Amino acid sequence: MNITKLLAQLQQEEGLRLKPYKDSLGFLTIGYGRNLETNGITEVEAVDMLQHDVIFVVNELPKVIPMFLAIDEVRQRVLTDMAFNMGVQTLLTFKRMIHNVQIKNFNAAADEMESSTWYKQVGTRAAKLATMMRTGRDL
Repeated sequence: MNITKLLAQLQQEEGLRLKPYKDSLGFLTIGYGRNLETNGITEVEAVDMLQHDVIFVVNELPKVIPMFLAIDEVRQRVLTDMAFNMGVQTLLTFKRMIHNVQIKNFNAAADEMESSTWYKQVGTRAAKLATMMRTGRDL
């Protein structure tokens, strides 16, 4: 069978939807007819999606936080982890934390993290990230 022709046929018939939608039977679907409820995704696809999303965040943060590249790698990972978790735009609402990172007052930046609603929502992940921000060390 000519897979190239089959792919073109299915792409034309299914159409591309980049956001999840309910198909004619009510199943959550995405892409070219991928039934997420029945088929889900594979681990390889999950890793591909993770890598894509991380690359987006890593490329975006230096554009919106000018000093991002000037801080150490551990604290870059803290900000990237937070942005991955909540979105870049929501991270930018942490103005006092970002200011404290810019002036390299990492204790105050960690204090800002710990006093946020996000910290209460995320739990041990947030506690780990705040400690990494405070110390500049991996946990």
